[in-house]
Amino acid sequence: MAVNQYLRWLSGETQTLYWHDSAVISELETALDNGAVGTTTNPFLVQATLKAQPDFWQSTGVFANNVPEGDERAESLIKQVSGYIAERVAPFYSQGFGHGYCCAQLNPNRPGDQALMCDMADRYARITDNIVIKIPATKAGLHVLEYCAARGYNVAATVSFTVPQVLAVAEAFKRGASLCRANGKEPGLGIAVMMVGRLDDYLRDVMQESGGPATEEDIIWAGTAAIKRAYTLFMERGYESILMPAGCRGAYHITQVAGARMICSVAPKIASMLQALDGPFTEQIGQSVDPAIIRRLMTLREFQRAYEPDGMVPEEFITYGSTNRTLTQFCDNGWNLLQTWQT
Repeated sequence: MAVNQYLRWLSGETQTLYWHDSAVISELETALDNGAVGTTTNPFLVQATLKAQPDFWQSTGVFANNVPEGDERAESLIKQVSGYIAERVAPFYSQGFGHGYCCAQLNPNRPGDQALMCDMADRYARITDNIVIKIPATKAGLHVLEYCAARGYNVAATVSFTVPQVLAVAEAFKRGASLCRANGKEPGLGIAVMMVGRLDDYLRDVMQESGGPATEEDIIWAGTAAIKRAYTLFMERGYESILMPAGCRGAYHITQVAGARMICSVAPKIASMLQALDGPFTEQIGQSVDPAIIRRLMTLREFQRAYEPDGMVPEEFITYGSTNRTLTQFCDNGWNLLQTWQT
């Protein structure tokens, strides 16, 4: 087992939590040994583990249910894989905030169908107590998240890249959690994902077309700048939800938030980059992004929309460029493949 000193430091000596971003079991075991206390999955990661370890999943009985092709088959496979992983991390569940969870994502083909997502969330919530239901940060998704929070479900808003999205998520969870307590229950875990690397990817294309002053050296700071601003606002407003940087493209996306009260979603590729770092390691969440970089990024209208707290309204979330790209990947390379999965 490869020892990752950085991740062990992050999860052992700071308030930042480390969740593993993969459903491949061999990778999960390494992550748990290096301090991971939870797991994130999505439809793409579920199909990836079924493809990578078919014999293993055959032995667990994942393919035993004779589910027809289509959405029912995709949902069944996601529930079974995430349920298995949730059981694997369950021993951490009693060890403190954010420990012992596994995420399972709703149908990415239907990000605007509130009724369908609510029904599906009810089914996911029955998998096990430590499942986190991943809901798109669209206008409809915000209503679903509030519905779930009111029922005490664990929730994570995904397909989320911007400051206005995570603020809207925090407010939706706040409303749902208040209703939950009014009904005599304790709310579950609430996570506001910001896919920092995917924001960088989108803005890179915008920058290349703009011909403006922003450069590649600026673009790689865009997601980091957005999540640092969001974190400041979360702390000022006392939100109960916790931010999760995800979709990372480099070690810097993790090192720049070290020390924050966040849950970091770390894929094996990023874990390898962090493993190469030499100590001593330091908390960097309090270090601001260079104001000159922010000024150049602000010449991009799409960065303004992502960075400013009022840069978008919920009706615009589903049409933001990163949203379309990410949903397409989750559908074409994940959910849609699971619909016809053959052992």
